[in-house]
Amino acid sequence: MLAARILERDPEPVYYIYRMVLDDHTQTGLVCAASVAEYDSNRIRRHEFTRPDKEDDRVRQIEALNAQTGPVLMAYPHAPAVDALLAQLANGTPVADVTGEDRVRHTVWTVNSHDAIAGLGAQFDAMTALYIADGHHRSAAASRVAAARRTQPSRWPTDAHEYFLAVCFPHHEMQILPYNRVVVDLNGLSVLVFEQRLRGAFNVEPAPGPVAPRSRGEFGLYLAGRWYRLFIHAGLVPVHDPVARLDVSLLADHLLAPILDIHDLRTDKRIDFIGGIRGTKALESRVDSGAVAAAFSLHPTDMEDLMAVADRGQVMPPKSTWFEPKLADGLVSHVLD
Repeated sequence: MLAARILERDPEPVYYIYRMVLDDHTQTGLVCAASVAEYDSNRIRRHEFTRPDKEDDRVRQIEALNAQTGPVLMAYPHAPAVDALLAQLANGTPVADVTGEDRVRHTVWTVNSHDAIAGLGAQFDAMTALYIADGHHRSAAASRVAAARRTQPSRWPTDAHEYFLAVCFPHHEMQILPYNRVVVDLNGLSVLVFEQRLRGAFNVEPAPGPVAPRSRGEFGLYLAGRWYRLFIHAGLVPVHDPVARLDVSLLADHLLAPILDIHDLRTDKRIDFIGGIRGTKALESRVDSGAVAAAFSLHPTDMEDLMAVADRGQVMPPKSTWFEPKLADGLVSHVLD
């Protein structure tokens, strides 16, 4: 790909401005090489556990290519000056402009002005933290590759492995969709008994059609061909615990575990997850087909919730966030030489 000029190396280090547009949503961020040391020290903060097997796959991919081709999606906290600078630099002729089959338009501009590079670097260096939104396995794998290469300085004399490919967006431009749930069975309960058990923790109201929850603490339930709205009892929300107060936690703690006997969302085969991009029609289809017994639609997690969890050094339940649009792999790469 290099020989065919499909990929081109920049002659010196640059930043890129990366804009994604999906329908009426736009977000503009910075493509950069993020510090492994800052990741290891938790200044670049995470909110998920990783699986060793998925880390291993990504390590092998990085080592095979001697490059990182899949960027980590990150968010930066409130910084109007950075937002303005990114908007200012997103002009002129882009180095790439492509619309994918998922209707997402990806536009990239090169930033090679020394003053602009210095200004962006200074702004980001002044930030207290950055937050990994998506790409926990990619960043963990980059850390492992860096640790291994430090033991062989003669073979890897440059410090390129001390950085990993990332795109940083303003947190307020990030779009999180709900990550909905379906369950295979009702744990031996009849529909009537299941509905009765729900009322111990939720107010239950019939709904005339599909339910896309409008606020936190509200859930949609599709069961036996009918939709319901569920509202968690206010006294059950632990407001001072950033993990326990998440809607995904409230559903797990007050319905999935005590009523349906589903305790481990990572391993239990009786639960599955459906990204919010697929809408409520996908939930209805799964239940109506008989493949599952019930479906739950959720209100999306907020970026502020994600950041609060990361700031506390905690982790979110599995499948808490579905970010949309998705970054394009291979559009920009970080070569480790």
